[in-house]
Amino acid sequence: MAMKIAIIKRAITLVMTLIIATYITVVVANLGGLIDEIIKGQIWEDLVTRLARSPEFSMLTPEEQDRILKQRFEAAIKARGLDQPFIVRTFIYLKDALTLNLGRALFMTSSAGSRSVRAIILERLPQTLLLFTTGTITSCFLGLILGLWIARSPGTLKDKFISMFAIVTQTLPAWFIGIIFILLFAYYLRLTPFGGMVSVPPPSDPFNYALDVLRHLALPLFTWTFTYFGYWAYLTRNMVIQISEEDYILTAKAKGLPESLIIRRHVLRPALPPIITQMAIAIIFSLQGAIITEQVFNWPGLGRILLTAIMTYDAPVVIGVVVIFAYLLVITVFILDILYAILDPRIKIGG
Repeated sequence: MAMKIAIIKRAITLVMTLIIATYITVVVANLGGLIDEIIKGQIWEDLVTRLARSPEFSMLTPEEQDRILKQRFEAAIKARGLDQPFIVRTFIYLKDALTLNLGRALFMTSSAGSRSVRAIILERLPQTLLLFTTGTITSCFLGLILGLWIARSPGTLKDKFISMFAIVTQTLPAWFIGIIFILLFAYYLRLTPFGGMVSVPPPSDPFNYALDVLRHLALPLFTWTFTYFGYWAYLTRNMVIQISEEDYILTAKAKGLPESLIIRRHVLRPALPPIITQMAIAIIFSLQGAIITEQVFNWPGLGRILLTAIMTYDAPVVIGVVVIFAYLLVITVFILDILYAILDPRIKIGG
């Protein structure tokens, strides 16, 4: 019961954090009245398009058409709340942003031709999650196994090699390693595509389409895993060595307990919570770092549309992507808190 209450309290706290972060984003974006002008422009465009299809409207004189347009425009402005004070309008935009009801993009479209901001973002979100979440989890899993292996023999050649590898890969950004791998595997060896998510034209058969996606995914996924699994191995190695020097571990060894049992029961359990914390943080930052990496691999994810939206001043798309990142942050932290409580009941959720 206590855990349920703690989870509810933590959920409320995170929701409030999401609301505040989104509100600040909306206020900053509309300081110069940018959002107001965008929405007014879209309302006017919708009115002109809708009335142009009306035979009765086309039969009116230009003066009457102009008068009707202005009347309906003013009515739409009032209905939308755009005649309200600045503070009231920001709360209206806050509701729209939280529900991704951000109207139409100024310039960008989805692959189906829709200018809906929600459609554009939700179309690209799975691609980003597929690449970077999978890559982060894979690199963490491989690093965990490798870290446990080298922690058994600190100071040896393999330990020094992995530690040096981790330092080198951490000094080089993933996009730089990606460029090198594109030259090596795509240009010289011709083993992988240069970029993109599917071939052009894409395979019509679903099975072949899935295989084609995996073929295009292989190089960026390998690049991301290669860049970060050394870090996870080094992190795991240091934690395991530190925990192995505790008195209760030495006592377990003195009792003659098998090493595998000691690692599983007495080493991994206290080591997993901080590792999971680092993994959650890594997933969040990997999504934010997707901008350049997706550009290098021509991967159609959120990072690419965010960069395009910034370069073309497409404010609705920029706000939408920022809100999506905030949602992902809140969800990740919430899941992390629950996992923390499961792995170590002594830790209170949100404490």
